Amino acid sequence: MYWLRRAWAELRNEVFVLPSRTLVLAWVVALLALPAVYGDAYVLRILTMTCIFAIFAASWDLLAGYTGQVNFGHALFFGAGAYTSALLSLKLGLSPWLTIWAGAAVSMFFGFVVGYLCLRLRGSYLSLATLAFPLIALGMLFAFPDFSGGELGISGLRRLVVTPAANYYLAVLSMLAIVFGLWLLADSKFGIVLHAIRDDEVAARASGINTLRYKMVVFAISGAAAGFSGALFAHYLRVAGPSTLEVALSFQVVIWGIFGGAATIYGPVAAVFILYPLTEWLGSFRAFGELRLLIFAIIVLLVLLFMPRGLTPWVRDKIETPCPRCKQRNGVWRSACRLCGVRLQAEVAGAQRLVGHQ
Repeated sequence: MYWLRRAWAELRNEVFVLPSRTLVLAWVVALLALPAVYGDAYVLRILTMTCIFAIFAASWDLLAGYTGQVNFGHALFFGAGAYTSALLSLKLGLSPWLTIWAGAAVSMFFGFVVGYLCLRLRGSYLSLATLAFPLIALGMLFAFPDFSGGELGISGLRRLVVTPAANYYLAVLSMLAIVFGLWLLADSKFGIVLHAIRDDEVAARASGINTLRYKMVVFAISGAAAGFSGALFAHYLRVAGPSTLEVALSFQVVIWGIFGGAATIYGPVAAVFILYPLTEWLGSFRAFGELRLLIFAIIVLLVLLFMPRGLTPWVRDKIETPCPRCKQRNGVWRSACRLCGVRLQAEVAGAQRLVGHQ
């Protein structure tokens, strides 16, 4: 009973006080309850893939959104995790439950290597340098087709679990654990340092922060999460192919990150849950054909045009308002701040008048 009372107190005082947190809770409950309500195998397959790509998108946001190191070659980590897990499982006969962790470890190592080689560069030069690594990896795979499977990839992999519902729950639980873990990391003191590095690296370095070490650690963490998602992807589809290293996948994750809202973790996740099922749904209509890519591009452009900070920050600003005094967020219906008690409407109106006067 004690734990139930404590859980209810946390929900009442920390979750239900903000609409955004309530929406996240409803989303989690809906994901967990879906197979019991609607167990269509095709829908579960689409959502399983969505959860896997959500991990991939969140890993990119930790690196690009919080430190400003925009990675155009993030597919390297996804593909490294997929191929490592596939090769260890198929060639050595190891259990996939072990090889997915090996894939994450190898991707973490690649994150260290890429960070060490590229962090001497800045801005667009760093982004273009990271773009080269997946291309190099593809060239090496094609150079040794007997080992890597060449253009056909590695097929015949074992799945972690068998049934569609079990695969769905594995993907959902993995996604929730990793995404919330990355969000907690970004919301900690470590995340504050990352914000400082992104906003003004020179000032952060002058304050005694070893910026290179922090950025290399973020490269490694981001690589590990992306590699884990790549390993899940390979064993779910039972194949690891060159598509896991394609440049198109790297640009796809950039679109997800910008569409949902960078430096939020939950923004790219929301973007994947909107855009990936949407493109699959449009593809089911023969009348659309190749027009689904045009529709996808128009939706992305409209969001970037009218919501330059991304979809989720725009929605959050519509349902919540920050207190001008303590900066804590409150529901838009509140007239006073839930923490410091200051009247929100009067303070906000005064701030708007002051800005207009200036």
